[in-house]
Amino acid sequence: MKPPTVFLGEMTSPEVEAFLKDHETVIVPTGSTEQHGPHGPLLTDVLVPNEVARRVAPRVGALVAPPINYGLSYPHTGFTGLVQLRIPTFMALVEDLCASLATVGFTRIVFLNGHYDNTYAIAYACANAAGRMPAGVRAFPVNYWDGMTADDAGEFFGPTTGLHANRAETAAVLAIDPLLVDMDRANAEMPPFPEVTNSAPVHTAFFFSAPGSVHRATHSGTWGDARGATPEYGERYLSVVTEATVRVLDDIERTFEAMPPR
Repeated sequence: MKPPTVFLGEMTSPEVEAFLKDHETVIVPTGSTEQHGPHGPLLTDVLVPNEVARRVAPRVGALVAPPINYGLSYPHTGFTGLVQLRIPTFMALVEDLCASLATVGFTRIVFLNGHYDNTYAIAYACANAAGRMPAGVRAFPVNYWDGMTADDAGEFFGPTTGLHANRAETAAVLAIDPLLVDMDRANAEMPPFPEVTNSAPVHTAFFFSAPGSVHRATHSGTWGDARGATPEYGERYLSVVTEATVRVLDDIERTFEAMPPR
């Protein structure tokens, strides 16, 4: 007998029909194909949300669609291995997926994003697609780290722990498949940021509006210290972000219910 699965791409058409009789949600892992230091696989930003989606799906009554492997990676221009889409192409892809998944019968379409640069483009693409979907269909992005508490976020990402190819990201991949990480080349590097009044708008101006900004800010592509990454730490990180994602999806659902259409 064919074993059950949460992955849409592994299911038969009748299996999807049966699922949709009692469920409404599909999760689309979304990421990028870009460098993650000298040690991490290019597909890190897809591998992590895909694994989080696998863990979240049975808890929220969802299926996991095949992931979007390419995203908006213009800050990484200059590093070998980068494969990226233009902003209009990426948004058109998200819009078409919204319309197509809604046609299948899903009424809650969650783009579980693992690459921050994609976030706003996904949101605006969902808004653009609204007119192509039946009334009542909701499509929106969630970064898999969005629901973390302040303490958790401070442990895994930040000015001292880094934001890219750092210990947390590297450890997560080790927990998923240790053969994909070259720990012999794991390193530590932090961009030489000057002291500023508020780093958020400075980072937006520098990283988002300047192609190749990460290549300019780092020699290796690492932003943090990956040398202490272990599968055990990665499992802890995956557990934290899985719980966080379940919480934020519940918060989103309750918000929609609190303010119905009029």
